[in-house]
This record gives sequence, C-alpha cells and structure tokens, in this order.
Amino acid sequence: MRLEEIAHVLGCTVGCDAEIGGLCTDSGKVKKGDLFFCYKGARFDSHDCAREAESRGAAALVCERRLDCPLPQLIVGDGRAAVAKAARAFYGAADRKLKIVAITGTNGKTTTSYMLNGIFRAAGRRCGVIGTLGVFYAGKCIAPELTTPDPVYLHSVLRDMLDCEVEYVFMEVSAHALHYDKVAGISFAAGIFTNCTHDHLDFFGDMASYAAAKKKLFEGGRCALAVINADDAVGMEIARSLPSPITYGLKNPADVFAVDVEDDLEGVGFVLNLFDELYEIELNLPGEHNVYNAMAAATCAKLLGVDISVIAEGLAALKGVPGRLERVGIYNGAHIFVDFAHTPDGLEKSLASLKKLCRGKLYCLFGCGGDRDRAKRPQMGAVAAKYADFCIITSDNPRYEDPYDIIREIEEGVRPSGKAYVAVTDRETATQYAVNILKEGDVLLVAGKGGENYQEIMGIKHSYNDNTVIKNIIGQ
Repeated sequence: MRLEEIAHVLGCTVGCDAEIGGLCTDSGKVKKGDLFFCYKGARFDSHDCAREAESRGAAALVCERRLDCPLPQLIVGDGRAAVAKAARAFYGAADRKLKIVAITGTNGKTTTSYMLNGIFRAAGRRCGVIGTLGVFYAGKCIAPELTTPDPVYLHSVLRDMLDCEVEYVFMEVSAHALHYDKVAGISFAAGIFTNCTHDHLDFFGDMASYAAAKKKLFEGGRCALAVINADDAVGMEIARSLPSPITYGLKNPADVFAVDVEDDLEGVGFVLNLFDELYEIELNLPGEHNVYNAMAAATCAKLLGVDISVIAEGLAALKGVPGRLERVGIYNGAHIFVDFAHTPDGLEKSLASLKKLCRGKLYCLFGCGGDRDRAKRPQMGAVAAKYADFCIITSDNPRYEDPYDIIREIEEGVRPSGKAYVAVTDRETATQYAVNILKEGDVLLVAGKGGENYQEIMGIKHSYNDNTVIKNIIGQ
C-alpha cells in the first residue's frame, strides 16, 4: 500500500510517497519498509523509539508531534486511533464484507460468543471467534494474547477470515479496547451488552469511567443492531440513549425473556419468549447467568435471521465453554467446577447458582491477581464467605506482588463472616487440599483462572491449568 493512501485515510498530508510493506507498533519488530506508529502511553512514549525504527528500516512514521528524524512523517492527533484506521485500510477493510458481532460487558462475553458460534454453525454458516480464549476459524486455533487483539493483528486476522470464506465473526470487545480505540472504524452488524460490574478500577479509577468505556461501543451508530441487558443499570442507560434498542432480561420488562427456569448441576432449561415465539431451551451449562448469556445470543441470532428451532439446536449442542463454570470432574461423589469468575459479581453469580444445587457443603477456592484492582479483593472475600461453607484462599497470578499481601487483603472480607477458611499460597497445593476434603453431595468451585494455561509470578508465566491439575489429582 502506498504511503499517500494511508495519509488520506488518516486525514493528513505527506511530502513524499513510498511503498509500505507492513505496519508496526513495536520498534524491536520493525522490518524494512514498515510504517512505524508513535504515540504517548500511560507509562511509555514510543516517539522515543523512532530512531530505532529508522535503523531497522522503517519507511515512514506516524507521530503525534514532529520529530527530529529524516523519515517521512504523518502527523496525527491520536496515534492509537491512527493505528486502527491505518490497519483497517491496509488489510482492505475486511469488516465491510464480514458480519461482525461485538460483545462487551464485565462478564459473559466469552460464553455468549461460543453460544453464537454454536447457533450459526447449526445454521450452516462459516464462523470465527475472537476473544479471551483465542482466535478460532476455518480449522485454525490461535493462542490468546489479549481479549481484543491490537489493531494490526486484529485486521490481519479479519482479512484472513474473509479469505477463508468466513461469514460471521463473534468478537469480545473489552473496555480497554474501547478506551484505546482498538476497534475504531469497524462496522458491526450487531453489538451486545451483557453487564457492567466492578472490575479494572486499577485502570479506570471509578465505575463511571469504566461504564463510559463500554458505552462507546454503542455511540455514533457503529452497531447496526443493539442487544442490551435490561436488568443491568448501565444497560438501561445505553438502551435509553439509542433510537431502537432490543432488550432481554428476567426481571425488568424486555423484548426477549425466559420463564420456567429449571437449574441443576448438569445444566439449565427454560422456556424462551423470543419476540413472542415460545421455545424450550436446554443448556449443558448450569446457572441463571447462563440463561442471560443464552438470551443475548438467541436475540442477536434471531435479529440476524436465524430460526428459533435452529437457535435451540445450536445452544443444546454446546457441551461447555472452557473454564466457564465448567464441570471438570466428580470425586467422592462431589462435583468440581472451574470458572473464570475473577470479579465480585462473577464470583457471586457462580456461587449463588451452585449454592442452590448443592446437597452437601459448598467449597470455594480462589485468589486475586497481583498488580491489579486491589479494591475488589475484600469484596471477593466477602462474596465467597457469604455463599461458601468453607473458603480456600490461594494465589491467582500474583505477578510482582507478595502473595501473602494479596491474601491478607482478601481475608479482610472473609473474617467478618466468622466462617472458617484456610490460606495456602501455592495454588496446586491448595487444590490438592480442597479436593481431598470433599464428600458425597459437596461442590467445589475453583475460581479465577478459568481456561488460563499459566500462573504469572515475578514476570514469568509458569505452565499451569486448573482443569489439568484437578484431573491429575483425581487420577492419583
């Protein structure tokens, strides 16, 4: 692609032209002929890397200010937004030919995307999924890096999806991605809002700022259709701001709702009222929160032309989602679940669902991430103590923090309950302990990591997966 073409897309001018072979935001990975992007971040300013990019063969720069560098420079107001716009153009705006569904919310994004994938596969459509668990399409499985990939990689994937004849893409869009304009310029066939609860306040500072980031998905008409959770306060704010939102819910009046919900440890069944069409739905995932996820997916699918019988077929065919209230084993007659729940709301939904179905004692093993939102630690401790009969507090990606310090802050929420608990810093040892105390009718929830395959300690990601560890313990 010619430099002049990119300059036109970014709304700026350049004094010379050059052939651009690739786009790059990491100076250490620049190749000859690349266009290198400079922008000021919260902790680092990549304008300082322009000379390194030049030495590696960059053909030109995109900058937020004029630099003392001989390379041609495109001056823009926002370097991050420029990356998204340039990447979209460079890869041929594949989103124009793909039907992309964006899913945002604190919890439920991954499960909803998997449900949509199941529904549209049942409808005979070729699909792709982009999210926390990775990128999947046309037989390809790409390991995850971020919930929403950075723009250059994202648009390269969308281009390849189009070349592989993918029709529908179900994509998790995080609050961080919206804040940083990673999806700027993308045309969405539909946008789904699941919920907004306490998370990432280490970055956003307060709930209002966090909610504002999520609301950006539905601003400026970037989603042709909007599917909104009517039982969420932020969701209703979004709905009131839109000319024709479609809502779903169980508690407040909504366009789509469910009745006769019957839940057990194997899954949940209910009658779905989908725009006045009634149909029995069976899920292989337990919990009321999965009723919400199914309603979101079903509503979106119906609006995009899928028949309700096919929707039911696709939902029933989904056997589970890795690390999302996933039943991984039975030991001594007790059921063991792994869940990604790493927020107070997510943990409460999972524990509340299991509490209703547990015939014995409910155990909860969990921790909190290091170098992240500290305010939620005692809140998660309080939630665990409220629902679980016994808690095992342990490590969950302590990063550069001392695990004992994290556990002490979680304990502040557990102690007022007066319930007994133990603290075991090594997660595998904690899991071994938790499994060995289970008896007939008990339920153990191992929360926080879900399908993650690592434990991050002092900057090193050690191989670790809750599901694998539990199965090894049971096997022993």
